[in-house]
Parts: sequence; structure tokens; C-alpha cells
Amino acid sequence: MRILIAPSGFKESLSAGTVAAAIARGVRRVLPFARTESLPLVDGGEGSAAALAEALGGRLVPRTTTGPVGDPVAAHLALLPDGTAVVEMAATAGLRLVPRDRRDPGLTTTYGVGELIAAALDHGVRRVLVGCGDSGTSDGGAGALTALGARLLDAGGRELPPGGTALARLDRIDASGLDPRLSAVELLVACNPCNVLCGPNGVARVFGPQKGATPERVAELAAALERWAEILERDVLPHRGAELGAGELRTAPGSGASGGLGAGLAAVGGRLLPRFEVLLGHVDLDARIAAADLVITAEGAIDAQTPSGKIPAEVARRAKRYGKPVLALAGTIGAGAGQVHAAGIDAFESIVPGPMRLAEAIDGGEEFLVDAAERALRMVMVGARLAQAARPRWRAESPDAAAARRTGRVRGMVA
Repeated sequence: MRILIAPSGFKESLSAGTVAAAIARGVRRVLPFARTESLPLVDGGEGSAAALAEALGGRLVPRTTTGPVGDPVAAHLALLPDGTAVVEMAATAGLRLVPRDRRDPGLTTTYGVGELIAAALDHGVRRVLVGCGDSGTSDGGAGALTALGARLLDAGGRELPPGGTALARLDRIDASGLDPRLSAVELLVACNPCNVLCGPNGVARVFGPQKGATPERVAELAAALERWAEILERDVLPHRGAELGAGELRTAPGSGASGGLGAGLAAVGGRLLPRFEVLLGHVDLDARIAAADLVITAEGAIDAQTPSGKIPAEVARRAKRYGKPVLALAGTIGAGAGQVHAAGIDAFESIVPGPMRLAEAIDGGEEFLVDAAERALRMVMVGARLAQAARPRWRAESPDAAAARRTGRVRGMVA
């Protein structure tokens, strides 16, 4: 049996590579001689820059940046041989960098993302690829634009403080100081096209609670991002060669990526691109799926959001082209998880063996994955045996039975 293991990482817990290795260990407990291929996948979030650098012969460049709550953090960007710099926003503004007692997406900032983009420009690259995902922010990319030279001013001409809720007081954007090198590079934003900036499915309402926002804060952020879109379209969008037109920024596919970072970068000329088209091309995922008998994928949570651009759903979508069965493992099973069947995931299972505290689940995550992979594959093998038992079987006849059958046929013909 050939098994392709193509998981995402588990946020704030396990990298995609660690997840793949753990699943492979569980598989070998059941099928020690199976041909397994591990293919850790990234979606622009944590680990994306390192994965692309390793896959394409690039290198990581360390950089100290401003973190999401204003403290210095050790971040990095990747430089690839073709002149592309990869900026992973989670490396400087990810949710894991926000202490649990300070999680308020109304106050966190993407300033460090702008610092990483400026650092990439310092290396003279011709293309900057910004990976969106796993963010701890919801400032619409305001912090990033500020780091790149924009000034966000209130009605009194005072500069706004960091954070998304402050955007409710935005009166105008002075873009005259934006780094001129932005116009000389190709700025690509790898994002989930299902995420939009504003409206009923806007980023504040969908992802704000996950980042620590109360219902009141969600409402404030939604209104502030509406204001942000309005002023961006008036003061920045028409002057930066952006692909989007007036009125499109609020609901453009990917504009809500990473707390609205997509919208901010699109306003200064960034191209919003479906992340899997940008990030999965180098691993030739389709060919590897076609060669497998079974595909195992994984992510931190399987729920109603999984079909909306998450790695397991993308793997399953591609696997269905080749008629391959897909098994998914997850840290938690959430509301609406059954919707993933329509997306192509044939079966899924939680790795957690029983009720426990989140800290326990995170600490034991790697071993839980090994055990869960073993359990799931044993069930797969039971199903395979049942399917084999249900097939019609031809039974070998004894010589006497065969002679009797031939004799009876001859007698029938004579009669």
C-alpha cells in the first residue's frame, strides 16, 4: 500500500513536518512495509517561509521586528534563488506571539510585517511574496503600511495609535512617505480567497472571537474596518496602480486575509492570489496524490470552516480528481465538521483520547497523533477486509463434481 501523508501544522503546537512524521510512525505500527511519503504542507501561515526556503534552495534571514503587542520579537524572512523574498506574516504578527492574557485583536498590530517587507526590499529582491495565515491581528494591514511610511491621521492631524479599533477615528491617510521601492517590485499576497474584509462574513466577525475579541469588540472592529476601507479607497487605492477598483476592497477575495492585511497590501499594489496556487505548485501535490492508494491529512481543528480554504479540504478536493480515499486527523472536532464529507474527506477522527485540558492536549499532541494514526489505520484495514470478504468468490470444483456437471450437460443435450 502506498500512503501519502500531507498534513498542515497544528497552530501554536506542532509544525507540519512534526505532524507528518508522527502520522508516519502510527502508520508503520500497522503496516510496517507500507510505502509512505511525507509531504508537509503550508498555507502561508507558520512555517511557510522555512518550508519554501528548504524546498527551493533558499535561505532564512533572521530579523528582529515589532511584535503584535509592541514587544520586539525574533522573526525571519526567506530569500529564494529566483529573487523572491518570502515574508511570513505569522513570524512577526502571529497569534502564538500574543500572550493569552493580552489577546485583543482591537489592539494588536501588523507593524512588524511592514518591517519585514522593508527588510526584503533592502536585499534588492524583485518579488515579495507575503504569506497570510495564523495571524493574531485585525488592523487591516494598517500597522504594515505605517512601517512602510504611511501616516494615519485623525481629524486633528494626530497619528493614530496601533490596532484595529483606532481606525474608527481615521480621517485621512498621508501616503506620500510610502517606501518608493514598493513600486519597483512585484508584491504578491498568498491568501485564503474565502476571507473578505467587511460585511456579514467580514474578518472581524468570523475570526475576531478566535483572537480574543468580545462581542462588543467584534462590533467595534467591524465598524473600524469599514472606515479603513473607505479611506483606503479614497486616499491610497487610486494612486498606487492597484488592480482593485472603487468599492471592491471591502469584499474582494482575500481582502480579509490575516485580519485584513490583504486589503492593506492590495491598496498599495499587492496582488491577492489564492494561496494554494502560489504555495503548492513547487511540491507537485497532484502527481503524488495520483500515485497513492490512501491520502492522510491533518490540521488542528476539523469544523465548518475546514471546507473554506483549509489544507485538508484542498488536499481532499485534489484527491477526488483521482478517486483516492482521504482520511483526516484533527486536534479537535468542532461544530459543522460533517460538512467536510462534501469537500471530499471520507473520514475524520480526533487525536485526543479523552477529555483533558488544552495544555495537556498540546503537550501530548505528538504522541496523540501517533496513536490516532494507528487507530484510524486499523479501522481502514478492517474496512478493507470487509470489502474483500464481500466480493464474489469462485470456488474450485472437485474432479467428481466437474465430471458430474459435464455428464448432466451431455444428457440434457441428448434429450
